[in-house]
Amino acid sequence: MTNFTDLARRLRPALVAAIISLGMLGGCASTGDPRDPLEPLNRGIYKFNDGVDTVLIRPAAEVYKGVLPPLVRTGVSNAFSNLNDVVVALNNLLQGKFEAALSDVGRVLINTTAGLLGIFDIATEAGLEKHDEDFGQTLGWWGIGDGPYLVLPFLGPRNLRDTAGTFADLQVDPVSYIDPSRDRNIVQGTRIISRRAELLGASRILEVAAIDEYEFVRDAYLQRRRNLIYDGNPPREKDDGAGMTPRDSAVEARGVNRRAGDAEIDLPTFWSGTPPTPAEVAALQKQPPGPSAAAPARRAVPAGNAEQPVVRVWLPNPR
Repeated sequence: MTNFTDLARRLRPALVAAIISLGMLGGCASTGDPRDPLEPLNRGIYKFNDGVDTVLIRPAAEVYKGVLPPLVRTGVSNAFSNLNDVVVALNNLLQGKFEAALSDVGRVLINTTAGLLGIFDIATEAGLEKHDEDFGQTLGWWGIGDGPYLVLPFLGPRNLRDTAGTFADLQVDPVSYIDPSRDRNIVQGTRIISRRAELLGASRILEVAAIDEYEFVRDAYLQRRRNLIYDGNPPREKDDGAGMTPRDSAVEARGVNRRAGDAEIDLPTFWSGTPPTPAEVAALQKQPPGPSAAAPARRAVPAGNAEQPVVRVWLPNPR
């Protein structure tokens, strides 16, 4: 029996060719946003993903959350986070962030041993920070452009660069090398359900915060990826076309990226990204339903306050 990783490897040449072809045809399909030349197609895939979530993933996540106690769910999430630190360490190394890469390796060693295969996050308690890096960020760090926005079946929002990065990350994902394939499928499925369960409490925010869910998710995803590539310090938009890569402008960007009217939306998904902490979910759940729940996503940085913390809104995609 095959699994997602095997299928992805087999379909990779065809998918790459299809993406290139779609990119060439993008100008004909554009509906206005230059970042999203394939919007009609992307909207269709978004609806498909939303349907899969509504029928399969979300119900399974609700059962998972209802059956397993929080301590067990936290252990499962920690174990998958520990496996992902292998990918994070490699990408920090490729970006020349040697101190962070060394910290990531330390996290894996500590959590795998003292943390019982990562079930307990001993490394964080020991002061080793958790990082969030992937090969899409590595390509962006070295100056590769985003490319057109894409929504992939089952995988959700991406851009052309991050799509290539996803397949690269699969090659070093420890789960990809679990054998036999039956066990690999079980682990992969558990990871998806675990991620989705962590976002159940925040699911309604997207429903009440956005008039157009697709557009809101797209804009939030692109903002989040830009923020991650620049390590939280993206340069001013007027500097984006100046030929500076994140590697070149990381230092210059610090302290000058907050402008009057700026707002940041951090959008993890159950397909990828970092889930919200329990405190963040609790804060969102306390918000009354209705238009007021959208306020955090619209809040702007006051003029003259360059250091004002931006508001981060955690939204799932698909619902």
